[in-house]
Amino acid sequence: MSRGSIMLAAGGTGGHLFPAQALGEELIRRQWNVDLITDMRGNVFGADFPARKIYKVPAATFQGRSPIEATKTLGMLGNGFQASYRIMGEAAPKAIIGFGGYPTLAPVLAAIGRGIPSAIHEQNSVMGQANRFLAPMVKAIACSFENTKYLEGKLLAKARLTGTPLRSAVHALRNVPYRPPSSQAQLNLLVFGGSQGAKYFSDIIPQALQLLPPQMRDRLFVMQQCREEDIDRVFESYEAAGVAAELATFFEDLPARMSNSHLVIARSGATTIAELCALGRPALMVPLPHAKDNDQFENASRLEAAGGGWCLPQASLTAESLAAAVQRLFEDPTGLVRAATNAHAMANYRAVENLAELMEELAVKHAQANAAVTA
Repeated sequence: MSRGSIMLAAGGTGGHLFPAQALGEELIRRQWNVDLITDMRGNVFGADFPARKIYKVPAATFQGRSPIEATKTLGMLGNGFQASYRIMGEAAPKAIIGFGGYPTLAPVLAAIGRGIPSAIHEQNSVMGQANRFLAPMVKAIACSFENTKYLEGKLLAKARLTGTPLRSAVHALRNVPYRPPSSQAQLNLLVFGGSQGAKYFSDIIPQALQLLPPQMRDRLFVMQQCREEDIDRVFESYEAAGVAAELATFFEDLPARMSNSHLVIARSGATTIAELCALGRPALMVPLPHAKDNDQFENASRLEAAGGGWCLPQASLTAESLAAAVQRLFEDPTGLVRAATNAHAMANYRAVENLAELMEELAVKHAQANAAVTA
């Protein structure tokens, strides 16, 4: 028997949808109905989302300083608010949680307008602009890192350290031990960066890997996510360098590939960091340089400080320096094991339970308050 519904608001990128998906799975196990409200990109990752219903509303991000663009963005957000307000009345959730980004603004504001208790989840070590805007208005703030930047003053009273929820596919592999590469075995290198990072990796990583010694290139197997328009040229580069590679726009089995990797090269979004730690895999992290508030650099720096990986700022990275880093690590299996162990020690496997409990508290309090009013 259902205990009612809880609404999840998440933009249509993996970094936001994957934690929401994990929470949705946990809430369903606890006999809640789950609805998802997302932007128009939600169909990219949301086809298998564990929701009773998926709602899509207009959303936009403020970019640049053009008054015309700002007016268009405000108009889109206004349309999103109207649609969200109607949806909140129709779905009547007992609570809502937003997972950050501008696509969550309208749904969370609409829920607040309907008197529905609301929370936000901040995956990064720096609170994003949309969450900073919503933070004073919501009932609870869940965060993944201690000492989250911009989480201060009165906001601390409603903050709770939950961690970043992990997908069930990641949980299933959490106890698979890291095995460093042996002297003559295949070297598994996984490269992914999301839609924003893939072009840069498509440019620099083939250049870097062709600088490796021939005996290392012969043993290398690269699994890399690329934009569709980059796949042919990247494959040709690897073929010319004598490097075996498998390329795709998206790996459905990414957690398994991470688990099977000797080294990962990736951006440093919060979900990526959480999954690397959960699996205990060493990584070279190249933070997205134009990320708002430099949150990816902060994420990578914290993992590096704990000895769980290496942060390579894009501005100073060259094909030569990247090749040197990859060669050094593959020649130092002990260092790879140490980083894997340190990353694993940072994992938070109770994050999804923590977040589900927070949402249940909000939903139950709301139900009790309504019951008191009608009594």
